[in-house]
Amino acid sequence: MATEDLMTRALDMLGDDGPLSVEAIHRLTEPADVPESMVIAEVAELLDVSPHTLRYYERAGLVEVARDGNGHRVYDAQAVRRLVFITRMRLSGMAMRDLQHYVSLVDAGEHTEPERLDMLLEQRDTIRRRLRELTLSLSAVEYKIATYGGSTGPDVQASGSGPGTGRTASPHEP
Repeated sequence: MATEDLMTRALDMLGDDGPLSVEAIHRLTEPADVPESMVIAEVAELLDVSPHTLRYYERAGLVEVARDGNGHRVYDAQAVRRLVFITRMRLSGMAMRDLQHYVSLVDAGEHTEPERLDMLLEQRDTIRRRLRELTLSLSAVEYKIATYGGSTGPDVQASGSGPGTGRTASPHEP
């Protein structure tokens, strides 16, 4: 199951009106959903990343992976859960050096929790800003859709343009 499928499952668990919760992510990686051990191709498919990316994360010190008798990587459930977190943080824009530092703090033990918390609070602020920027971009797209007579859906407020507003697109508008 690819990352997109994981996110679809998580969003489906929440429903359209459900509050966003990390519990949806946790439920995706419960022992019933993740085999006791997986090979690199299975993990790559699950997370929708390449095996090369998984090897890179291992070389970068983000995850430790056991080897079988033939030297092939064997991912346990804990490694897969960590990789789910890593891929979420990378998707959110966390820099590799910051992720490496965060993982080293996790591996160092509980006494590093205050520093980890600070890092995550900073990342949350970065994500929130990105969400606001994306929301503004979505508003611009919705505006143009309405300008051209398209339907923007029930969750979009009228912006004073498009059908029924007396405003039409200027030929000079982008």
